[in-house]
Amino acid sequence: MISVVVPVHNESPNVPPLVAEIEAALAPCVDELGAYEAVFVDDRSSDDTLAVLQDLARTRPWLTVMAHRNNCGQSAALLTGVRAAKGPLIATLDGDGQNAPADIPALARRWRELQGSGTGPVLIAGWRNKRQDTALRKLSSRIANGVRSSLLGDATPDTGCGLKVFARDDFLALPWFDHVHRFMPALFRRAGGRTESVPVTHRHRTMGKSHYGVHNRLWVGLVDLCGVMWLQRRAKVPVAERVSG
Repeated sequence: MISVVVPVHNESPNVPPLVAEIEAALAPCVDELGAYEAVFVDDRSSDDTLAVLQDLARTRPWLTVMAHRNNCGQSAALLTGVRAAKGPLIATLDGDGQNAPADIPALARRWRELQGSGTGPVLIAGWRNKRQDTALRKLSSRIANGVRSSLLGDATPDTGCGLKVFARDDFLALPWFDHVHRFMPALFRRAGGRTESVPVTHRHRTMGKSHYGVHNRLWVGLVDLCGVMWLQRRAKVPVAERVSG
């Protein structure tokens, strides 16, 4: 089974088309990728996002809805969704509709190829190489990704893309902190794993508004960057073999 985890906050108009796209993308791939489910996590929306999700779930047994009692942020919602997921393979999407669920099968296939060719955790990250955002957002992301890649050596051109594929157990074994979703490539490599970026579709936001700006990410990102650098320096990846028993 593959579980699609989607954190949402005030995304009421974007939820129905996103749910429909997930089904359209994964239903034809059941024979190849296995059964699928979607886990939407409502991070204490102030609009009717939760009610819309509950209504959609009544006719879709593959749709699970989780709800935070208080607003905790995207990383916490991601953790809630992965914990609730039944599938050993996780795909994540942003709830704003800018990621295309149709890209999930290709990323899942690539994950299987890399996972089958070696040991250690594997993360497949989407790469919005034709990003549909304002010039300011694209510039700030380019600078942030350049600084992060230089300091962390995560070899990932777009860590902010919400579309990623990884094993559930590998994610739950990572050190967790708020905003961890921005540093997953570095943390997978810290755990002795591999990451690969795959170009994916990125679409204009057509409904709702972004919850993240340049200023509300800058200072938090700098503090977190220092924390991840410390984690990298303290990492040890043991290589062990069973010699008896």
